[in-house]
Order: sequence, then C-alpha cells, then structure tokens
Amino acid sequence: MASIPVSTYVAGLAEPLREVGGRLVEILDSGLVGREGVMWHGHPVWMDGKTPVAGFKAYSSYVTLMLWQGQRIEDPTGRLAAAGSAQMASTKIATVDDLEADTVLSWLHAVDVLPAA
Repeated sequence: MASIPVSTYVAGLAEPLREVGGRLVEILDSGLVGREGVMWHGHPVWMDGKTPVAGFKAYSSYVTLMLWQGQRIEDPTGRLAAAGSAQMASTKIATVDDLEADTVLSWLHAVDVLPAA
C-alpha cells in the first residue's frame, strides 16, 4: 500500500489541529531546507537521508512536534521535554496561538547544525 502524502494527513485533521499541522508543514519546510516531509510510521517526518530530523503527530486535542536530536540543543523557552528514546524532545501544540514560528525555527536550526551523534 502506498503512503499517503503529508498534505492528505493534514487535510484529514479536525480543526484546530488542521491549522496547526498546516502551519507546522510550512515551518518545517522553510526551516529544513532541502528536506521533504514524508509519511513515516504513520505521521509526517522530515528526513536527512534515512535519518529523521523533525516531525509531528496529531492526537485528539493537540499536535506533538518531535525533534529527534532535541535533547542535544539549548531550549531557553523550557517548552521541549525529553520524549521517547535516544535524544528525542517534543512539545505539545493545541492551537496556532501556541505555535511560535521563530522558536521552532531556532530549534530546527540548532538540530540541523549538530554534529553526528
């Protein structure tokens, strides 16, 4: 079975999560230049080759933004929390009002320039 496009995933979300997902796609596309969001394990993920960099997953009342090396960066906002395994960090976003594009872009830049772990 072929994977659905990221746009189809986002379009299938209920508001206000659809708006959050759409804005995250814009931010991730602009912050991770040269990478494309793909569906990986059922949710959108931006990859560096075969290595996940960032992605998001919608739940019933929020979207979780995930940064696979997020525990390795400075987060002066305190919004990133250790999540899952390895060095992943995440934050929950319920509405676009909770989504600070400049903050997310700074996180993306920080993880993008990390040396290989």
